[in-house]
Amino acid sequence: MKPFERCPLCGGKIQTKKVEKLIIGGKNNATVKVKADICLKCGESFYSKEDVKRFEEISQNLLMEHVGS
Repeated sequence: MKPFERCPLCGGKIQTKKVEKLIIGGKNNATVKVKADICLKCGESFYSKEDVKRFEEISQNLLMEHVGS
């Protein structure tokens, strides 16, 4: 079940879609494919807590790669 039936920003309808999320860490970046709830009106993306944690970990790893080089 989606956390929102309607977008909390604009009230638009929410639909679950597969998307690509660009993650940046320093001068490095990565693209991750995940499911997200997308507002069909304003385009805002909503991610699960697990995915947000994963994005943060990937960003930190990318940053550490940059520092180590």
